[in-house]
Amino acid sequence: MKASTNPYAIVVDDDPLILMDVCGILEDAGFRTHEADHGDAAILMLPKFAHTITLLFSDVDMPGDTDGFALARHVAETYPWIEIVIASGRLRPEDGDMPEKATFLSKPFSATTVHGHLRQTLPDGKKPEPLKTGV
Repeated sequence: MKASTNPYAIVVDDDPLILMDVCGILEDAGFRTHEADHGDAAILMLPKFAHTITLLFSDVDMPGDTDGFALARHVAETYPWIEIVIASGRLRPEDGDMPEKATFLSKPFSATTVHGHLRQTLPDGKKPEPLKTGV
């Protein structure tokens, strides 16, 4: 069996249904995923997996000491090769909340919206595969 060359994403959301949905969307777009249910858990996971991760997709408002904005800043400073998408249905970023390279997506979103956002914002070589249809 051939090892997969698909990129990894780390998905962070405290809502299990949204976490599952985003993982499914990213997997349909060709990513393999790691999951964390809050920012503190993601920070603990990153040293182990960061060398394989291409994308951080995180909610903003989560329990613990590390919200999505703080997680994005940590990732941008510590793991500059990881692309960052922050999503929220309640909070909008203000100046200085997110690192310059991060992008924001409003919730609720569809698979098509996420895929289009990634195709628009990720650099060449990190863009997702075309969405699978009829899955």
